[in-house]
Amino acid sequence: MVVESLPIRERVPLAAMTTLGVGGAARWFMTATTVDAVVDAAHWCHERQIPMWTLGGGSNLVVSDAGFPGLVLRIAIKGITFEATGEETRLSAGAGESWDDVVAAAVGRGFAGVECLSGIPGTVGGTPVQNVGAYGQEVAKTIESVTAFDSQRAAIVSIPNSDCEFTYRHSQFKSASPGRFIITGVNFLLREGSPAVRYPEVRASLEAAAIAAPTVADVRAAVLAIRRRKGMVVDEHDPDSRSVGSFFMNPIVSPAQRDQVARVAEEDVPSYPFVDPRRDVSSNEGPRRRGCSDPPDQSVKLPAAWLIERSGLHKGYTDGAVGISSKHPLAIINRGGATARDVIRLATHVKRTVADRFGIALRPEPIFVGFGEDPLVRYLVSEMTALGDNGSRR
Repeated sequence: MVVESLPIRERVPLAAMTTLGVGGAARWFMTATTVDAVVDAAHWCHERQIPMWTLGGGSNLVVSDAGFPGLVLRIAIKGITFEATGEETRLSAGAGESWDDVVAAAVGRGFAGVECLSGIPGTVGGTPVQNVGAYGQEVAKTIESVTAFDSQRAAIVSIPNSDCEFTYRHSQFKSASPGRFIITGVNFLLREGSPAVRYPEVRASLEAAAIAAPTVADVRAAVLAIRRRKGMVVDEHDPDSRSVGSFFMNPIVSPAQRDQVARVAEEDVPSYPFVDPRRDVSSNEGPRRRGCSDPPDQSVKLPAAWLIERSGLHKGYTDGAVGISSKHPLAIINRGGATARDVIRLATHVKRTVADRFGIALRPEPIFVGFGEDPLVRYLVSEMTALGDNGSRR
């Protein structure tokens, strides 16, 4: 059914539009291929006091079994352009473009800054929301500005990097003002230069291929191969890729907390000094950005995958229709016929198990849609390490 003059449909199932494959229906649904369509949809919702939520590639979210009670606006604005700006090049992409297509386009022209973000599913519009990052890179370092519809001002605005409030896997779009902005496009500043090779896995892959002086294309190929081995590249033939990717973020802790984890585990803990790559002056890939907050000095990052496995939850663990990927302990997978409640139950079990053993509260990466004040979801997104019967801290 088309509502009035806009191509709005009713009762549209959402599960098939997500990589996890769970969730109910949207009360109303519309696809926007232009900025004007976004504005029209926003006005339609405002006039009727109907909540709106935007959908991109569906790769980093969990939709509730009840679905979403308002309008789901699928952003399908396309377009990729390159424009020289002195020593840098501006890459402008529509929010509906496939993120990996944008990375491929940049790498194909020899530009550094996003090559380690190859193979990450989803669309361009989702990258600033999550401050997408992997293997030592994150989009906060290369984003120049974000174009969006500001629902408070009822206008299209350009938001500079310094106002995006980027932190580790967060931004103001996700935490400070969720729902206020509908991202329609993103501008990145890139430049030719040496690729980023920070992570041991990437270095080892390049060394195994006898590549001493890698290009950005070499790094992209190495990252894609690593992600495929972990089931982190969406593949309809790989059941381990039916997930949101990494479900939990790597926790950033103090050295004292790291030492406590080592005492409990009775072994050395792999940890890395948390150096914000946007402030890493030793890096020569991509322009530096300002205005981003940092964690306290001396913070270290612990691998969430290591914590999960040392808590007794191993790759291939199953819990009915859901489980942990056989390739990577950070991926919670839909084994077939799973519900959102199944996913939340397993995620809660993982978090509580790690908290009980190590006293570390894992935080999820995906966005949760349509859950309201669900106590288990509230626990998952919190820094609580324990959960009472009613969802409160114990």
